Amino acid sequence: MTTIEFNTQLIAQGQSLKNFALSLTANNDDAQDLLQETYLKALVNKDKFAESTNLKAWLYMIMKNTFINTYRRAVKTREILAKTKDYSSPALAKNYQKNTAESEMHQKEINSAINGLEKDYQVPFKRFFDGFKYKEIAEELDLPIGTVKSRIFIARKKLMSSLKDYEN
Repeated sequence: MTTIEFNTQLIAQGQSLKNFALSLTANNDDAQDLLQETYLKALVNKDKFAESTNLKAWLYMIMKNTFINTYRRAVKTREILAKTKDYSSPALAKNYQKNTAESEMHQKEINSAINGLEKDYQVPFKRFFDGFKYKEIAEELDLPIGTVKSRIFIARKKLMSSLKDYEN
């Protein structure tokens, strides 16, 4: 099937796809977004469509999967936002801790725990903490990226166990 034939058949399914999108979203704007997303995915994945199969069914499957994935992503986002502490300015001002002797002592304990890590874990952890990407750390230390990720993960676990007093 040529691209022109595919596009023509795709556009011919527009009204039935729009109706299906409306049945899924119950909102005209969301349905239009879902329809556009379906068209985009169909065009990008045109090479995966088998000519001897039903185009309408293939498009409906793309739309349904897109809707489900979008819904799951939205649910996860709501869960994360619900679990997040209040970081608004008044809340931060209320919880702001001045640089007291106690906080300096805590900082020294944390630094001591980090410095107490074996060098294989300490160096990648410090670089990551300083804002370097995994790839940059891997290149700098001449290590595979998986090893860097693993060492940072292990460093975090060791620090969490040695700094249990600081858990929320």
